[in-house]
Amino acid sequence: MAAKQKTIVIGVTGSISAYKAADLASRFAQAGFRVEVIMTSEAVQFIAPLTFRNITGRPVVTTMWDLASEFSVEHIALAEAADIVLIAPATANIIAKIAGGIADDMLTCTVLATKAPIVIAPAMNDNMWANEITQENVTHLKKRGFSFVGPGYGRLASGKMGTGRLTSLDEIFGVVLQILGRKGDLARKHIVVTAGGTQEPVDPVRCLTNHSSGKMGYAVAEAARNGRRNVRLGT
Repeated sequence: MAAKQKTIVIGVTGSISAYKAADLASRFAQAGFRVEVIMTSEAVQFIAPLTFRNITGRPVVTTMWDLASEFSVEHIALAEAADIVLIAPATANIIAKIAGGIADDMLTCTVLATKAPIVIAPAMNDNMWANEITQENVTHLKKRGFSFVGPGYGRLASGKMGTGRLTSLDEIFGVVLQILGRKGDLARKHIVVTAGGTQEPVDPVRCLTNHSSGKMGYAVAEAARNGRRNVRLGT
């Protein structure tokens, strides 16, 4: 019997980096996930829902009041279907709402109703990220079991450099796969991967060796990491 297709719910909020969520959705779709996208009313000001619909082949949820939507009547349908929920980008506003238990749109309702792991990838102005209120909200959510990835340091929408930029899509993708892999086939295995060059002794003095970038070893370690929690990588 074929394995059940995993469902990832991606929440997109009103950040200038919302366009990057389209790339994320594409990566997950190409990896074999069923991708469901929820967009806040602010997110649709930055990117059109049609973009995500074309990428995922699934209807995009933008409101709880769309009677034509398969999710409109039972608003917790997505929450129950999700194997994992990813909010990327996540604004200071959505983080504050979730921390306060507010459920006033489809995304926040889904977050409160789901039992699936939730990953939050923040993206905002550096001062907003550093604000004590935001940091208290993040700490509160981490204690509740929410996972955070980023933000990263770099050029912000304001034009200055700072911490608040959506972290790399590779990192977000890897964290999601890692969390999903915690109950995978390798969940109870310990894996050691060496990524450096190899040496084959010829005699007590000489050996044959090779130049190695380590890329293959890193790829193997990454795949193993996605199948369990801890992987030891040596170079």
